[in-house]
Amino acid sequence: MKKKIVLAVLFILPVVVYLFFASGVNNFGRLPILTENVVDVAQMDSNVQLKDKITILGFLGNDVASKQGNAFNLNQKIYKRFGEFNDFQMVMLVTEDQMGKVEDLKSELGKLSNIDKWHFAFGNPDEIETIFESLETNIDLDDSYSTPNVFIVDKDLKLRGRTDDEDEGTKYGFDTSSVAELNNKMVDDIKIILAEYRLALKKNNADRSK
Repeated sequence: MKKKIVLAVLFILPVVVYLFFASGVNNFGRLPILTENVVDVAQMDSNVQLKDKITILGFLGNDVASKQGNAFNLNQKIYKRFGEFNDFQMVMLVTEDQMGKVEDLKSELGKLSNIDKWHFAFGNPDEIETIFESLETNIDLDDSYSTPNVFIVDKDLKLRGRTDDEDEGTKYGFDTSSVAELNNKMVDDIKIILAEYRLALKKNNADRSK
């Protein structure tokens, strides 16, 4: 009798463990959608678009010079890690009077990595505010139309983030002045959304081959 119980446990336990983790993948395999219908940057600057890209969206406004440290943190902790993925990009919104400062920033970033997927979209303050407000977050732009926070926008123009963050509850953006936040939270969330799209691509390819 004991032998049968041991055999049953050895057989059933792996199945239970598998089902537990399989349900976990289903529950946590997608990064929550916080806002739909984010305004595409292409409406402001036709040289850049969010549609069909996984975008890290930032707002440097008219204060590019003082946000260089934030850009360097983002480059080192996020871009260097994920910049080689297809359809991944960094998009920073700046005012039109900052073109010279943007060139300076690009020159400095270029010393650290390939910056092919760093894009800067130029517009006036009203256009920048319109795009920012479409995110519908609990964060505000400062007087320079900038924020240290960046946001994950998916290919369908939906803002992704956390609904159960241990510190903030609903987490809309990531503070680029905090290396710890980039390392401990943003990296994990980008991994999730990239894995989500890879799985969707594999499923589509499998469906086509049937």
